[in-house]
Amino acid sequence: MTGPGRDERLARAALTRLTEPGDETVGRWLRQMGPVGLVRGLTGNGPPPKGAREERLAGCRARAEILDPVADLAAVARLGGRFLCPGDLEWPGQLDDLGDARPIGLWVRGSPGVRTWALRSVAVVGARACTGYGSHVAATLGAGLAERGWVVVSGAAYGVDGAAHRGALAADGATVAVLASGVDVPYPRGHTELLDRIAEQGLLLAELPPGGHPTRSRFVLRNRVIAALTRGTVVVEAEYRSGSLVTARRARELGRHTMGVPGPVTSGLSAGVHELLREGACLVSDADDVAELVGGMGELAPLRRGPVVARDLLDPEAARALEAVPARGGAQARAIAREAGMGRERTLARLYELQALGFVERQGDLWQLAATTSTSGTPKPPGRQAGVRRGGA
Repeated sequence: MTGPGRDERLARAALTRLTEPGDETVGRWLRQMGPVGLVRGLTGNGPPPKGAREERLAGCRARAEILDPVADLAAVARLGGRFLCPGDLEWPGQLDDLGDARPIGLWVRGSPGVRTWALRSVAVVGARACTGYGSHVAATLGAGLAERGWVVVSGAAYGVDGAAHRGALAADGATVAVLASGVDVPYPRGHTELLDRIAEQGLLLAELPPGGHPTRSRFVLRNRVIAALTRGTVVVEAEYRSGSLVTARRARELGRHTMGVPGPVTSGLSAGVHELLREGACLVSDADDVAELVGGMGELAPLRRGPVVARDLLDPEAARALEAVPARGGAQARAIAREAGMGRERTLARLYELQALGFVERQGDLWQLAATTSTSGTPKPPGRQAGVRRGGA
């Protein structure tokens, strides 16, 4: 693995145990002192970082008592994983957009390349206690995006996250779980099998070293990685106070696409999504909509329109003549021509065409709508109403 040298890699691995993810103060110190110097400063083996309080240094020294980055690197290697640092060829450069909140490093489990997968990825996030509707939409989105060659990224939580991962896996697609724990700690426990499947078919990513356990704050900080790693974030069901909305808003701050799937206005689980849409997020309803928004030129969603009826296929003059025929009773050709704003001979020609197509019929000197024409203007198949006389020439 090219990139940072052994000392820097060991120092960054150590920092993932000494400090908390997403700490911008630590990020600033790291930029100023470098990883090796920062480790020494936090553990009492060198000058402390500028502005570091004694209580913080004491906490780092306490963690340093169990510090063994060599063992951590060996532990992730036994899982078939690795530890990525900024500067590695596999490092996803879009994480650099986080500035001083950029991950110190990424613990990875799974064989695909993180950088290449992240280039074409979409986050699908949402409520843990989602409804059946939310679960269905998330799974459908996951499968649809995977079928279109997109990598589905989420947080492996219950509800929408798990449904999105399963949808991608069911489509034999690519999926990435960004964890708030170590890559060897299945959380939630009920998703142990799912996380094993993701590790086999996709990627598990974490900022915490092996054995790291999740906390409430780590879940919130994990969301910034999901937002930065992907081309856009889709929210499927979220209450007003939701980590999913934090992810989406961070994505918007980073210049990524922000999307929401609407739900019933009576559902509290859709209230947060609707608020996000009012803030300017794009409304999406399926994978085609998402791919059109985040994809390249030519990745267009299919044209959406209502059903085409026979009347839609008439040329403009025939349509005008048909509209001029009274809805009830009949009218002479001259009156129909006047209503249509066309000459009598041209109107007669159109009326005979409409008769052949089953839209109108002639009764003596009067033209009227055919009895077999539906209210939508579509002729019904002949013979459906026995006894209806077709108009002659």
